[in-house]
Amino acid sequence: MSGECSVRSVEQEEILEMAREVLRIEAEGILHLVDNVSESFATAVQWIYQSRGRVIVTGIGKSGIVGRKIVATLSSTGTPALFIHPVEAMHGDLGMVRGEDIVVALSNSGETDELNIILPSLKGIGTRVIALTGSLSSTLAQYSDLAIYTGVPREACPLGLAPTASSTALLAMGDALAVALIKLRNFQLRDFQRYHPGGHLGERLQVPLYEVMRQGGDIPRVREDALVSEALVEMSQKELGATLIVGAEEELLGIFTDGDLRRALNQFPELGCRLIHEVMTPQPRSICADRSVADALEMMEQHLITVLPVVDAADHMQGILHLHDLLGKGKIRFTRTNSGH
Repeated sequence: MSGECSVRSVEQEEILEMAREVLRIEAEGILHLVDNVSESFATAVQWIYQSRGRVIVTGIGKSGIVGRKIVATLSSTGTPALFIHPVEAMHGDLGMVRGEDIVVALSNSGETDELNIILPSLKGIGTRVIALTGSLSSTLAQYSDLAIYTGVPREACPLGLAPTASSTALLAMGDALAVALIKLRNFQLRDFQRYHPGGHLGERLQVPLYEVMRQGGDIPRVREDALVSEALVEMSQKELGATLIVGAEEELLGIFTDGDLRRALNQFPELGCRLIHEVMTPQPRSICADRSVADALEMMEQHLITVLPVVDAADHMQGILHLHDLLGKGKIRFTRTNSGH
């Protein structure tokens, strides 16, 4: 019986090593692209950003599957895009393409007949063609207006036949295009919410803050005349990396974060005996409880903060927000809090 267990253990370890090797090869392929990103990538992003039309993605087989994912990512992040199958394009779907559109053609070899055959027609329409290919000397690359290299040193498939590392690299380059465009368009959380009204994230972004903020005894807070040592105990117990400082009527006076603590330690040798109002950040940024999760996330992103006090119209404390609470990851805790207040 023990012999059988030993054999099974060996087999399992071999399987695990296969998985590790595939992941290493695919990671190697993406890192290979990092070293080979050229000016053509920047030009492609600028063309798409400046275009008045759509991005038309086309490819066949595994490249086509990757192309559909690229379209989904572009469309959901502010870049109008659609997928056209090359064969369907040959039989009438080219009628959807306009001269102001930009075609992104995907083929690792660059010699896909079904794809290359529509290139002259695309030229006739007047659209620009950007090739994502593993061969810059291929027919596709030579016939396109711009070619972005997506080649990999080797496939993870032991036969070197099934697209594995190459399709992963192609997908990663598509993500790189989409993310670069997100940055150029200054695409914000509100924009994402507009395109995802029915999704879980879209729903969560619309939730009012009073439904997710920490309230009552879960709020770290001390009076302005408390010692710093007392504030540190409160911070430790509530595990938010910060405590609020409030007045006699629970009005928000300040905040003291891990970042404030580090700075105060350099300024005051016997910090624990100081009063908290001496070292707090006064008049911190805050938000009203009837605002949405999207509003809070936007403020946190803009000011690089992870903790945000929630107040009413009279600036009385209502609650406190942590970034992970907003993202639905309450079981995770940061070990440090930025002090961008």
